[in-house]
Amino acid sequence: MNKKINILLAEDDENLGHLLHTYLKNKGFDADLARNGKRAFEKFTATSAKYDFCIFDIMMPEMDGFTLAKEIREIDKKVPILFLTAKSMKEDKLEGFAIGADDYLTKPFSMDELLARITAILRRTETTGADLKEQLKVGIIKYEPELRLLHLENGIKKLTTKENQLLQLLVKNENEILDRQATLRAIWGDDNYFNGRSMDVYIAKLRKLLKEDPTIEIMNIHGKGFKLIVK
Repeated sequence: MNKKINILLAEDDENLGHLLHTYLKNKGFDADLARNGKRAFEKFTATSAKYDFCIFDIMMPEMDGFTLAKEIREIDKKVPILFLTAKSMKEDKLEGFAIGADDYLTKPFSMDELLARITAILRRTETTGADLKEQLKVGIIKYEPELRLLHLENGIKKLTTKENQLLQLLVKNENEILDRQATLRAIWGDDNYFNGRSMDVYIAKLRKLLKEDPTIEIMNIHGKGFKLIVK
């Protein structure tokens, strides 16, 4: 990396925050530490601030990590966000990915693992010259989540916001069960019956769009949720 990476760290645990802050600076990063989400947001939006990477604890006073990430995504769609969580609950991960998280690290973790995650995310999100968009493959189908585009045989399909959020979660959890209730809360904000019926409609739409690749299947897992299988 040619330029020094500036990291915004939000962690309310005083000891861990100090440890992480010192470690990042020793590894050659510029790093600012905020003790709560509200202060982190103030730092991010300060006129002089320009952060290349964010590390947010989820459970924080005044403003939690999810709310902080949502606020930041309103003004910056691209800055990488790594969540730190004391829980390895799938619901938290789904909500974070729906907000636009790049990765998760579950406490306790080693400093080497933290550095490896930061390096991997920066490598993925680095651009050369012009603004390059992330491109994924779902089977043989090219998928651009940031632009909400699926490249199909009969042309390019622009996905709706909810189609795109749902497909992103399926792709991130490929060959694993995507919990139904957690997905509803992450995308629709509530897992009530009507939202459930709405999600079923969106799943049917995605199946129809992806059917041109016979190796792709979105399975219903009875009583649990869905699974994107790419054979």
